[in-house]
Amino acid sequence: MRKNMGVADRIIRVIIAATVAVLYLTNIISGTIGTILLILAGIILLTSIFRICPTYLPFGIKTCAK
Repeated sequence: MRKNMGVADRIIRVIIAATVAVLYLTNIISGTIGTILLILAGIILLTSIFRICPTYLPFGIKTCAK
């Protein structure tokens, strides 16, 4: 698969994932919604690590430089 995420996109995703993780670990968000958000944060973190966003693929969106 070709990479389709730029640096700014990756940084924003890592910040969002870290924020959700901190909120979950400090019990500001908890329960079922907290667990769902933590799982989504993990997915966001993985997509930023591998630089591939599956939701960008069908639309042909690329935020990376050529």
